[in-house]
Amino acid sequence: MPELPEVEALARFLHEHTAGLRISKVTLASFSALKTYDPTLADLEGQRVHSVTRVGKFLDMKTDSGLHLVWHLSRAGWVHWREELSAMPVKMGKGPLALRLAFVRDDDELAGGFDVTEAGTQKRLAVYIVNDPRSIPGVERLGPDALSDGLTLEAFTEIVNAAGRAQLKGVLRNQSVIAGIGNAYSDEILHSAGLSPFRACNSLKPEELATLYAAMRKELTDAIQNSIGHGTGTLKSEKKRTLAVHGKSGEQCPTCGDTVREVSFADSSLQYCPTCQTGGKLLADRRTSKFLK
Repeated sequence: MPELPEVEALARFLHEHTAGLRISKVTLASFSALKTYDPTLADLEGQRVHSVTRVGKFLDMKTDSGLHLVWHLSRAGWVHWREELSAMPVKMGKGPLALRLAFVRDDDELAGGFDVTEAGTQKRLAVYIVNDPRSIPGVERLGPDALSDGLTLEAFTEIVNAAGRAQLKGVLRNQSVIAGIGNAYSDEILHSAGLSPFRACNSLKPEELATLYAAMRKELTDAIQNSIGHGTGTLKSEKKRTLAVHGKSGEQCPTCGDTVREVSFADSSLQYCPTCQTGGKLLADRRTSKFLK
């Protein structure tokens, strides 16, 4: 699932490639992806792109008229920039394509476009056309952005302490609490901070909270910097290359050399290093037994 660093890099890439261009054609290929009906997709055609920004894990393309195309890539969505779009007609409901946008310059010269796609059978990608992004329920309930200036150490400490006995992993991933962090970077942040994913929030000492906060800011900032300059075709592979523990079960921890372990759930998994995070103790996989304390 694309998280804050990848979505930020996508927003910057799309802004660089589309700001100032006019949207010449919008084609919907997945009816289930479109979550609004007024304004319509057709209302976007002819509009000039003002900016593309990130809101949490949402992408927001704003036009000069104030209309917004907002989309959330969910678990399996992605954006593919094409210098030349396919001339083949789009078939509704066929293949991974969900949405296609084509752009032109002021002289009507073709200027490329992008496809929004979603792999797999679980269709969770969501597209909205709105006058105000805050009218979208998923945007309205977002907590403070993980990299916002307003999320100071003091504000972060209050948020974590208010979570009580909730586990750190779940709190970091909760978009209503802190926006932008998902499964992968919560693993990376907790590994960097040397904390168990199942540590109770109210058990952290002030110095541990400070370490966790610093790890969050550094991991996300570094990931954005690693992502900048990569096109939509290489951004995913760059993310995988730079991760320390997430998706690396069975491999060596780059910090201490211990074996990275995994805990699996119904539809996801987490990875951690026992030496770095749990004092050498293993967290048993729920598929076979209860968690070890």
